[in-house]
Order: sequence, then structure tokens, then C-alpha cells
Amino acid sequence: MSIPAAPERVTVVTVAHNSLAVLPAMLASLPQGARTVIVDNASQDGAALAGLADQHGARLIRNKDNLGFGAACNIGASGTITEFLFFLNPDARLAPDALHALVTAADNHPEASAFNPAITDGRGRPYFKRASVLLPRTDKLAPGWPETDRELPVLTGAAFFVRRTAFEAMGGFDSEIFLYHEDDDLALRLKAGAGPLRFVRAAHVTHDAGNSTVRSPASAAFKAFHMGRSRVYATRKHGLPGAGRKALASALLQLLSPLTLLSARKRAKQTAFLRGILSALKREPAR
Repeated sequence: MSIPAAPERVTVVTVAHNSLAVLPAMLASLPQGARTVIVDNASQDGAALAGLADQHGARLIRNKDNLGFGAACNIGASGTITEFLFFLNPDARLAPDALHALVTAADNHPEASAFNPAITDGRGRPYFKRASVLLPRTDKLAPGWPETDRELPVLTGAAFFVRRTAFEAMGGFDSEIFLYHEDDDLALRLKAGAGPLRFVRAAHVTHDAGNSTVRSPASAAFKAFHMGRSRVYATRKHGLPGAGRKALASALLQLLSPLTLLSARKRAKQTAFLRGILSALKREPAR
């Protein structure tokens, strides 16, 4: 029996929240044959989004409320039958052979559970997660992309390629994490329970980081708040000593920085980050 073409073995899952400025380019970059699921986290542009999904043959799932990134990804992955899942940010774009390169790497490394492509930001610079607050500093990698394919300590969620069976076995993303560190958490659980994480040098993706939603001071504060909450929750979950104390000290140092004090935007962002940490500290430690 012949093996299906690479795109037919993949379901692309993307989460939209007022993302019409970038989503058309992402969808246009997908190769024919790739199944696509758009999970809408209560966007205000519903009619236009529905038209866009129909234009590209994508399945559109609407959430009445913004459930967060990880929970929406789980909803999008639910019921899929393809061998691989590719969680792709709406402000990302695939190079023509990226999906083929990822599937080829997965076939060549059946022991691996999940993969990151070589990602560049909107200015053409390497966009690469070298470290995580959930890992010791000794695991930190050198700047830029690795020269060749290799195992990684952690993955970024901007373009997260994973075997569906491994994703399901690990229970998917932790829906308790609304935003930030949900990719670190899943990557570490996959590495521990399903197999190594790998970098695929031949797969190229462009990620215009931070453009998946409309930029505004309110949006920045919203994200910063959830970054603070997620920082405490995730570090506690992974048993890091002094997780809450370290997060609080980091937030206070950033808030009292001269650069922050001189900028109203930065003050609002760092204040929201601190509020998120304080909100998480009031909750019971994760078990």
C-alpha cells in the first residue's frame, strides 16, 4: 500500500483571535492536501473569518469565549485522524517544502515525538527557543539555529509539529495554562513520556512574532497578566524550588527598572505581569 503524500498525513491547527490581518497569508502558504482547523477564540470578525475558512477549505470551530491558546489547540486537535498535528500560529507562513521536510524528519526519526522547524522572524532573523524557565540554565543552547538537525531541550509553540498519538497520550496542552509556557510544559512532558524533541533544519517557517492579534496597550497588559500567572503555575507544576518567590522578585525588578519607570506602556505591561503573579500566588500550588 502506498504511503499518502506528506500534506495528507498532517492536520494544521491554528488558533485565531482577531487575527484576520495575518491569517490569510498563513492559510495561503499551506500546501494542497493538508487538512486545516481554525479554532476561533471569540473574535469580533466572525463573518469574515467564516468566509476565509470556506475559501481555503478549512474547518472552523467557534468558541463563545476566549479559552486560551492551549485549550483551543486541544479543541482543534480533538477528533483528528491524521498521523501528525502541526500547531501553527496565525502569524506564521510556511516555505513551500516545510511540511514535507517535517514529515521526512519524523519518518527518519521514529523515536522522536515532536519537532520544530527553522523559524525566522519578520526581519529574517533566527527565531529559536534556546531555553526555558522550566529548565536549568545548563540546558541553554547557543544563539541562532543549530547547524544541523539535532535533539532539543524544549520546543516553541509557534510551529509545533507532533505525532498525534504522542500528543493524545500526554493529554495534549494543559488547559490550566491560558497563555505562555504551555508549549514548554507540553514539550517537556512529551520528552519525558513519548520521545525526544528534534530540530529540522530543512523545514523553514516565517513567524511575525506578536502579530497574531491586534496590538494595543490593553492587549499587551492582557498578555502580560497571563504570562505572570502562567510563570508561577508552570514552574510550580514542574517542581522548581522557590518558583513563586523567584517570579515575584523578577517582576519587581522589572517594574522598578529605570526604563520601565520612564515608559507608561512598559509600566502598564509590567504592572499587569506583577498582578498575574500575585493572582497565581493566591492559588493552591500545583500538584
